[in-house]
Amino acid sequence: MIGIDLANARRLVLHVVLGQALVTLLAVVASALLADARAALSAGLGGGISTLASLTMGVLILSGSSADPQRAVRAFYAGEAAKIAVVVVLFVVVLKTIRVDALAMLGAYIATFVVFWVALANALPAPGGRQIG
Repeated sequence: MIGIDLANARRLVLHVVLGQALVTLLAVVASALLADARAALSAGLGGGISTLASLTMGVLILSGSSADPQRAVRAFYAGEAAKIAVVVVLFVVVLKTIRVDALAMLGAYIATFVVFWVALANALPAPGGRQIG
């Protein structure tokens, strides 16, 4: 069974959110240099949606008690559901209210999503029990 203590979980959430924020900033700068202000805004919105969703999930997961496995599982499911809801609601709001550059917005969203998965993969123990990364 894979376990992670609360301090490491907090560190992982912080690294994911900061990594996503950094990638979002890089996407904004790249979009501004390669395209225009609308593309930069769109990249910021796409990356920001993913970053906010991860932060929401992390806060909800960390609010559960690590001592009670059932409570921790419920907190995980609540965090994942909230993350999906944040993504859906924010994409709907953005797409209904702002004329965006779809490529820049989705590109930044996908880039921050990759950060999420890479951070999780690095947090898991490697086969044989050694920590990756």
